[in-house]
Amino acid sequence: MKEKIINKAKEMFLRLGFKSITMDDIACEMCISKKTIYKYFSNKDILIEESIDLVHKEVKETMDAIISKNYNAIEENFEIKRMFREMFKSAESSPIYQLKKHYPDIYNKVLNIQVSICEDCFRKNILKGIKEGLYRENLDVENYVKFYYTLIFTINENTMLEKESHELELKALEYHIRAMATLAGIIELEKHLQNPIL
Repeated sequence: MKEKIINKAKEMFLRLGFKSITMDDIACEMCISKKTIYKYFSNKDILIEESIDLVHKEVKETMDAIISKNYNAIEENFEIKRMFREMFKSAESSPIYQLKKHYPDIYNKVLNIQVSICEDCFRKNILKGIKEGLYRENLDVENYVKFYYTLIFTINENTMLEKESHELELKALEYHIRAMATLAGIIELEKHLQNPIL
């Protein structure tokens, strides 16, 4: 039952927002009593944290699955971007923006997890791109990881609408790749930018 509550809460929080959803809403949606929810979660903050943990787990698993498919580094970036769009397509407002605004304590806790997942992914992608000849050899990898990470999180923290956030992230991805790319990388990038799926 606990897992079912977390799954339903996650879905509702992402779709309708962390602040607007109450324990009553979740109980009503699941046709269970509020008492049942409180048996597993003493307050809404704990349920939000557990829901976010589940989102992180799903994101990590999906990213690992994409990386295991042996796309080139630029394709991999676009596939991961697609995955995020698909995962958060029902969200009207940016989940990160909502957390920062309404639940700053939870936001600060989850930020460290996100930093570690994203930095590791960005670093591996840059090294892969260098090896494939799509990114320049003389890159300062750690600084590029930090630049891109800072750019993406600044967008998410300060952009209320998920659609607008998605568009800015796509521009940031293009900016990031162009800054690192060789001629072969630019050609590969242009190919993906013409793809209407994103």
